[in-house]
Amino acid sequence: MESYDIMILGPATRDVNIDYTGAVDRCVGGAVTFCTPAACAAGARVFAAVKIAPEDADIMEAFDLPDECKALLPSAKTTLMRNEYFTADRERRNSSCPAQSDPILPGELPDVEYRLCHLAGLLYGDFPDELLEALHRRALLSGDAQGFLRHNVDGKLMLRDWEDKLRFLPYMDFFKTDAAEAEMLTGLTDREAAARRLCAWGAKEVMVSHNAEILVCDGKDVFTCPIKARNLSGRTGRGDTTFGSYLAMRITGHDMAASLLYATACVSLKMETPGVFKGQRSDVEAYIREFYE
Repeated sequence: MESYDIMILGPATRDVNIDYTGAVDRCVGGAVTFCTPAACAAGARVFAAVKIAPEDADIMEAFDLPDECKALLPSAKTTLMRNEYFTADRERRNSSCPAQSDPILPGELPDVEYRLCHLAGLLYGDFPDELLEALHRRALLSGDAQGFLRHNVDGKLMLRDWEDKLRFLPYMDFFKTDAAEAEMLTGLTDREAAARRLCAWGAKEVMVSHNAEILVCDGKDVFTCPIKARNLSGRTGRGDTTFGSYLAMRITGHDMAASLLYATACVSLKMETPGVFKGQRSDVEAYIREFYE
């Protein structure tokens, strides 16, 4: 049986993005879509398990992987997302969700070996409790806070605290939030303090993303690295690109500081071009030499 460094698990989406000028872009989105190429470029062996409706199977073409390295997990619906951006930097937006995919159940998991499973979720309900229990028993586990805090309420997206955070954070070998999610979870506006609290609650290693810098913490050490993108045309997928590349670096043996530097440079480069990260590791390393050394 083929063995992988990371299985990236979650729903892909049909996205409608409207920028501040009113221009409309329709594309494939979702955390699994952005995490996968970033992790591959960093050198990890990746398997993508994608929750979509079978009639949307063309979405699988967005994953530049051999057929044996990806699987479609059938759903009655494919998640549909609509993002309207109000500013050129895309920091202010209104998001809605006209349709959400079915939860991923333990019996649907592909029969492959992996060292780490990343829960690349979008909405509360993507990953039921029984799935977390099954995955925790099987391998290392990582998660993105948005899959546990962002609720779809009649098409409107609302952030709510994760009621079971004290139960499931100890399952998380890696856990990512953005600054707003970190505050929702902990009540703390200071990003380092929030990361330390999440570690105290059981998460082994926490990343907090922000538009100016990325922070990682393991409860003892804290590292930060500034984002140096020269433009923000590719801001969509920022957090997923960062975390996908960071997880790949960590699972292939790099320390926190080196992984953070690579991941921040990767997302800085990616943000200069719309879409998923299409570069190679050598492109990121060249970016580090030019802008971080």
